[in-house]
Amino acid sequence: MKAIEIKNLTFGYQKTPILKDVQLEIEALDFVAIIGPNGGGKSTLMKLMVGLLKPNKGEVRLFGGNKTSIGYVPQNTHRHLEFPITVGECISLGKKSLKPYSTEVLNVLKQVDLEGYGHRPMSQLSGGERQRALIARSLIGNPSILFLDEPSNNMDTMAQQSLYQLLDQLSKTMTIVMVTHDLLALSNKVKSVICVNREVHYHEGNQITKEMISTMYGCEVDLIAHGVPHRVFGNHDHKVGGCCQHQ
Repeated sequence: MKAIEIKNLTFGYQKTPILKDVQLEIEALDFVAIIGPNGGGKSTLMKLMVGLLKPNKGEVRLFGGNKTSIGYVPQNTHRHLEFPITVGECISLGKKSLKPYSTEVLNVLKQVDLEGYGHRPMSQLSGGERQRALIARSLIGNPSILFLDEPSNNMDTMAQQSLYQLLDQLSKTMTIVMVTHDLLALSNKVKSVICVNREVHYHEGNQITKEMISTMYGCEVDLIAHGVPHRVFGNHDHKVGGCCQHQ
């Protein structure tokens, strides 16, 4: 079954085009990473899927247009961290009339490996813990599709690995669509990749090829990770020649 179908979609703000002629199908239980340059339309595409934006032309259908539950975790900007709310209270906001420390909340905390965190203030969580709490809030409605926008932002390598392990487990029972800008953080848990730069291209598998990079960024880039991750830039038309940028 198709979890997401996009046909003949075009979107832009006034005279500024963002996405054009998008044709896309995503199967149920796929685990998709959306990648591409800044400003290329990654987050816009996700917001169109979620329904936060309406296309100028074309349509987006989830599970054939049938009523379905979705979860959405927006970018974690680390704003309002001092807002006095506990983890349990945050999660309960994901479902109407749900009590903060109900059995349902405790079960979803266990699911995201935050058992015992219900009464802890959100402001006292690490970046990885806070992201898990936000995922738990989205899971409380038992979604068929989970959308995540830059979920590994500001996480160290261990937290990223832990997050991807969680998403891998969740992908056994739901479709997952994730926006990410960091190609080196892209996990082998991902099943397919969508390249976005005004146009949208779907690729099965999790391998990032030179052709995909060239299509998105307009130049040749090799990605290598052995020991210390780093990027190696191939031939460019820019003034600076090939270089190696360690991170």
